[in-house]
Amino acid sequence: MLTISIKLTIIVVKMTPDSAFEILYAPLVREHLGAIEQKYYSVIREAIEEHLSYEPDRNTRNRKPLKRPIQNGTQWELRCGPNNRFRIFYKAVRERREVVILAIGEKQGSRLMLGGEEVVL
Repeated sequence: MLTISIKLTIIVVKMTPDSAFEILYAPLVREHLGAIEQKYYSVIREAIEEHLSYEPDRNTRNRKPLKRPIQNGTQWELRCGPNNRFRIFYKAVRERREVVILAIGEKQGSRLMLGGEEVVL
């Protein structure tokens, strides 16, 4: 009679994410938020925390690099909110583990409004 013994070794690898990126806001963002209904602030804040804290420079369905910066070195756009109506424009500085929010706007049809003023894309 042949007896086969199998020894199983389970290796558990605990993966920890890279340290989170610090989220910084340009002073102008306060003005941009003033033109957006306050009831949407939590939606915008949650989207920023969820999508930009880790790997902010990874292309996803709602996060895309811009073909042309709209202002101040903006590199990326995050879409969020009902019907993706809000646009968060930012740049990621990987070396310093920072995300700088440069503008927050609202898409109204084919128009983008920043601080109540239309921006041409």
